[in-house]
This record gives sequence, structure tokens and C-alpha cells, in this order.
Amino acid sequence: MKLSRIALAGIIAAGVATPAMADLVFPSLSYRTGPYAPNGIPFADGYADYFTLLNERDGGVEGAEIKLLECETGYNTAKGVECYESTKGEGSLVYQPLSTGITYQLIPKATADDIPVHSMGYGRTSAANGKVFSHIFNYPGTYWDAASIIIKYILSEEGGDIKGKKIALVYHNSAYGKEPIRTLEKLAEKHGYELMLLPVDHPGQEQKATWLQVRRDNPDYVLMWGWGVMNQVAIKEAASIRYPMDHFIGVWWSASENDTIPAGAGADGYKAITFHGVGSDFPIYEDLKKHVYDAGKAAGDGSNAGFVLYNRGMVAAMWAAEAARTAMKIHGTTDLTPAMMRDGMEALNVDDARLAELGLPGFTVPVKVSCANHGGPGLGAIQQWDAKAKTWSLITDFISADREIVDALIADDSAAYAKENNITPRECN
Repeated sequence: MKLSRIALAGIIAAGVATPAMADLVFPSLSYRTGPYAPNGIPFADGYADYFTLLNERDGGVEGAEIKLLECETGYNTAKGVECYESTKGEGSLVYQPLSTGITYQLIPKATADDIPVHSMGYGRTSAANGKVFSHIFNYPGTYWDAASIIIKYILSEEGGDIKGKKIALVYHNSAYGKEPIRTLEKLAEKHGYELMLLPVDHPGQEQKATWLQVRRDNPDYVLMWGWGVMNQVAIKEAASIRYPMDHFIGVWWSASENDTIPAGAGADGYKAITFHGVGSDFPIYEDLKKHVYDAGKAAGDGSNAGFVLYNRGMVAAMWAAEAARTAMKIHGTTDLTPAMMRDGMEALNVDDARLAELGLPGFTVPVKVSCANHGGPGLGAIQQWDAKAKTWSLITDFISADREIVDALIADDSAAYAKENNITPRECN
């Protein structure tokens, strides 16, 4: 069904009844099983519950109901690609792989299929260059932004000088864990710190040797790029060697209650970067309680509401829904194709006022995407764990990345990718 922009605007404003519309299909490449399930489950629940809220409260997005297609990947790259191939023909509008490995495999596939991918805060960092990666989006920030912001925070803690300091990176020995290394090396050249690299093999349950090395070399700070069971094991091991937790800082995928609660009091003071708020003290939770939880329509058992990764699943769904809404306005129809959805993602502009309208005031950073910038603002705040209260608290404002370092790396890496794959970068006005 095609609608003019004027007709669509009139329907939106007046609530005029319309004929049945096609569903908006959002696949969910989830993992509720295996060693990464403790992290995959709350994200999948938050992603699903936000869409359920829109269907139950609003009738979907501008009258078009949302259909969620969940496919279990087990955080396995081959299974993730199988999920993509088995669901793309259902009209899937955007893929959120929740895996850097899967994302790397989907970049050429989805681009050729004219389907957008949102690797939110993960995946290939240089995909932030929309001139080269037309269908891949990683807003609101990238791994390289996160690495830079964490180093900026350490600089602020050390009076602006970290020359001669020793900083260790404990990382998942995969494409995901290796992603920040280049940035940390460049920042080491700039600021004069020594970088220690400590890989941890999948799934990360055995880390005794890693933390014995930390105890022996005694780095001033330890950063962590972990996921799943690796995170809680690392925090327990750090506590066992009495490493100062306020000098242990994780990326935003090493920053959930599932990572800290198992370590008990030993996790107290652990820090991590985030790009959204913590807890459930936001107006949207009142609507979720009324329309989703109390109505018996929640995706999970309700125990994850307000947790870090539940909130992250919600914010991913929010940006997807807002991109769909934007695409409808651009194309004058509620019957979206993946190509139209890509246009909506590239024109996404969710400011503070819109976040407040959505019941999420101050919940996350404003995001404005463009043809050239698919990476968003690249902002992050530091959160800290209180083991006694079992809560996270933001302890800084949102901090910007070192754009001089990060943008140069993005330009170099994306140019190399374009050359290797015979891609002519798009012209962006």
C-alpha cells in the first residue's frame, strides 16, 4: 500500500483507520543457550519486549504491526549466517547479529541483498564510514570509540599524564576481542603507556594463567573485552589476586549484572563503559508493566527488567522502530522494504526531545546518522558496580572519543576494505 507523505502525515495526526498493513518484520538473532546465554537472554528479552509494547500500546509503528522472528545462533558464526539465510526472505528489515563474527560474515551478504545491518557498538568499526559501508550501521559508537573513551577516563584519573603507565588488555581471543588493539596501540604511541595483550580463548572459563601474569606484572589498569562466562570468571580471578577493582574497566559488553553478581563482594568497584542509562527508573517502564509484564506478554520471566543488557536490547529495538518510522516518512508508506529501512536508518535523528517523548528521557545519547557517518556520536560514560546494593551507577558524564586518532583509523581501514573489494566509495553531500 502506497501513501503520499501528506496522506501518511494525516493518518498519523488524526488516527484515521486504514486497511490492514503488512507486518514490519524484525529478526532477532538470539542466543539463549550455551556459554554466552547469560548475556544473550536479557538482550533478547529487552529487544522483544520493546516491540511487544509498541504492538500492544500503539498498534505497532504508525499502524503497522511488528512481527519478531527469533532465530537461535548460540553465538556461533555459522549458525548466525544460517539464521540470516533462513529469515531474509520473510521481509526482514534489519539484522542485529549481536556478534562481531557474524557481522563480519554478513557485511558482504547483506549489502548484496540490499538489507541493512545494525551492529550496535560492535562489529567492524570502520563500517562507521557510510561512504564505503552503505548498508552497515554501528551507531551510537564503536569499539574504537570505547577504547579511546576509556583511555580518556584513565587520563582524567591520572591528572592527564599516563606516560610510563602499564595498561593490560584481557580480551576474548576472537575478532571481537581483537578489535580495540589497533586503537590502544595508537593511543599508547600518543600517550606513552605500555600495552600488555592477554588473550583468553573461547569460552573463557580457564583464566588462571592470565591472572597470574597480571599479578606478576602488576599493570596500573586492566581493560577487558570479554563476553559471556569469560566476564564473570575474569572478575572472580581479579578479586582472587586482590587486583584493585576501581582500576579494572570493561567494554560495554563486559558490563552487566550477569558479569558482576557471581563474583559477590569481590566485584565491588568494578567499572565499565556504557552508552545508555542504568536501572528501570524511566517512564517507559510504567508502560511496560501495564502493557507487557502484567498482561503476561513478556519475553522472559521478568527477572531481567532494568538490567544493563535488557536495557541495551530495548534501546536497539527503539532505534530500529524509529528508523522504520523515519523510512515511512521518507517513502510515504508503511509497507516497508529492507531498502527503505536502510534509508530510514541513514536519516535517523533521535534527539533528547524525542527520547523524552518515548519515555526514555536521558536514557541514551542523541543519535543523528548521515550518509558519511554510520557510527553515531561516539560517546560513552563510565559506570561502576556497587556489590552491596547490586546496582550500577553512572559516575561520569558522557565522554567523547579521541576523534583525531579514531577517525584516522576508520579512514585507513575503510579505504583498505574498499580497495580489497573493488568498492567505489559513495559521494555524500
